[in-house]
Amino acid sequence: MFKIGIIGAGWIAEKMAQTVAPLKDVENYAIASRDIGKASAFAKSHGFTRAYGFYRELVDDPEVDLVYIATPHSHHFEHASLALEAGKPVLVEKAFTANARQADDLLNLAHRKGLFITEAIWPRYMPLALRVKELLDGGAIGTPMQLSATLCYPMMDKERILRPELCGGALLDVGVYCLHFARMYFGGDIARTASSCLLTDQGIDSYNSMTLYYSDGRVAQLQSSALSRDNRQGIITGTEGFMIIDNVNSPEGMHVYDLDYQLREEYFSPKEQITGYEYQVLASRDAISQGLLESPYITHQETLEVMKMMDAFRAEWGVKFPMD
Repeated sequence: MFKIGIIGAGWIAEKMAQTVAPLKDVENYAIASRDIGKASAFAKSHGFTRAYGFYRELVDDPEVDLVYIATPHSHHFEHASLALEAGKPVLVEKAFTANARQADDLLNLAHRKGLFITEAIWPRYMPLALRVKELLDGGAIGTPMQLSATLCYPMMDKERILRPELCGGALLDVGVYCLHFARMYFGGDIARTASSCLLTDQGIDSYNSMTLYYSDGRVAQLQSSALSRDNRQGIITGTEGFMIIDNVNSPEGMHVYDLDYQLREEYFSPKEQITGYEYQVLASRDAISQGLLESPYITHQETLEVMKMMDAFRAEWGVKFPMD
């Protein structure tokens, strides 16, 4: 049995617990919170075997096979480092860290320890998202030329979004998905970028727009926001048609059209899919069993490059975190 330990007992930890519960050969084993009462209640509610009031107790538990970091962005580096130092493989919720310097240090630590670590950017692992790439590579819309992705949710009432010390703002929370969407399908050969954002009184981005200009002439236009809700669509246009992906951070459907706007093909998430989180857990389990240090679905270099891009955009906007 592959046993999962979760650091942090918030809503994203709950989603992971709900995902793991029905999986075969994977177990919700340990939960840790700085509030032992919260950890105990979480364990009882989701069927965990162990509840800990200190994160170190969880990472020191010899039964834990993988530690999932479900704390705010600001604490990913600290908590993932704690797990690695204890000899545990790690699945780190997005955004991987607060900045590229932390990401580089964390990846180097994992390499020195000979331990697996990966980023929980779930579209990278999802079958429908991978199917999009297969269709593009197979010429389903001819030569892809333009891409757009938008992801916006009303989140300005959430502490993790509002506070710079928690690495708040739209970019690290939802904009990161748009950047990964672009890089999954158009790659990383970016010649230049242009961007703008709307800053709050606290100095974090509540809205941002990013344009990536590729060396071969392709263009990706991305926007993310914590102000309002939108359609979450990704659109990729080519010389012989276009495709629309429903929900860029958790693809639910994909529709391929020809130049006359006629629907040619459509695909949907597998009916047996639980939440979509299961793919990153199973991919991590498989990679660990094979002795890999990184996931074949997202390399360490790709995680680092996205962190560097977000650092550069924040520098343009004047968005600073205490750990920068």
